[in-house]
Amino acid sequence: MGLLQDKLSRYTLPQKYKELGLYPYFREIEGMQGTEVEMGGKNVLMFGSNAYTGLTGHPRVIQAGIEAMQKYGSGCAGSRFLNGTLDLHVQLEKELAEFVGKDEALCFSTGFTVNSGVIPSLVGRQDYIICDDRDHASIVDGRRLSMATCLKYKHNDMADLEAQLQKCKPESVKLIIVDGVFSMEGDLPDLPKIVELKHKYNATIMVDEAHGLGVFGKNGRGVCDHFGLTDEVDLIMGTFSKSMASIGGFIAADFSITNWLRHNARTYIFSASNTPAATACALEALHILQEEPERIEALWDVTNYALKKFREAGFEIGETESPIIPLYVRDPDKTFIATARAFEEGVFINPVIPPACAPQDTLVRVALMATHTHEQVDRAVAALKKVFVELEIIKD
Repeated sequence: MGLLQDKLSRYTLPQKYKELGLYPYFREIEGMQGTEVEMGGKNVLMFGSNAYTGLTGHPRVIQAGIEAMQKYGSGCAGSRFLNGTLDLHVQLEKELAEFVGKDEALCFSTGFTVNSGVIPSLVGRQDYIICDDRDHASIVDGRRLSMATCLKYKHNDMADLEAQLQKCKPESVKLIIVDGVFSMEGDLPDLPKIVELKHKYNATIMVDEAHGLGVFGKNGRGVCDHFGLTDEVDLIMGTFSKSMASIGGFIAADFSITNWLRHNARTYIFSASNTPAATACALEALHILQEEPERIEALWDVTNYALKKFREAGFEIGETESPIIPLYVRDPDKTFIATARAFEEGVFINPVIPPACAPQDTLVRVALMATHTHEQVDRAVAALKKVFVELEIIKD
């Protein structure tokens, strides 16, 4: 055995939980993902998906993907920079830019590669990146790849954000990066205050709308639109893998920024472009979002209903303001046990443990779709309350 294998062979934590029958990852779904799914021959309620708009099985989205594959083939065999740009990519970029209110948009093959490529290409050695300490892992990796000085502020603590800005040289670029919706806790940033500090310290703002697109704002334009601050936010990032029923991501900004990124963002230049089918599916989902405002109304109806029911049942759900509902467990082992027991009771949820959260903040994450019903929420709340009471996480 080589030195590398010898070192990695000591990593046995997954095996421990597999032996206990509590391993919660890579569970196989045996059909289309909706509010209920087939797993291991069993029908379970799906409350672990980010498909907030419920469009992954929409006939129009599926047909758009089929027609794109028939016209363009299965892939582009190259990067956008060289031979991989389709008129379909350009159309999606144009419509996305108009949708989120920016000059231009650039589409990447995944949401993760938007952040990991855009962030390091924007700022250099003399610049600063300032992040909320609960920003997504893709933002963390993006800042790690940068030569800029990286500063963090305590979650949603605007006094601490100002303290970090005060450390920066006035003449340097100061890029504040924040999630539009924090993906584990479901709360929102204090964007109005961040904008105020932007002007005070001559900073730049980038908002990750991965969990805000299709959920907040007019027709799902996102948290920036929700706060009426689109013009104040310099870069808006979004993904297709959640509300837009596909895979991929984008960055939208003014021409000076997109022109630079188009020729310097390494994950844009050196990654194969998104497949025709994925691109067409995202485009059709964007059309449906704009044509069916009742879909987002349904999402908020079931979200508000679920928030009320979970609170009434005695769950600790924190400061969530979104279809992401954290059920705090505050114990890593109990978090895995609760996930396994919930599945036995017919509810698929996701565990959240370090490094996705602090050890004292472990939770199971419930996520709502526009297509969930009140009856499904009732079944989930009842099943999860039974599990949480059994494990003495909450009282009956």
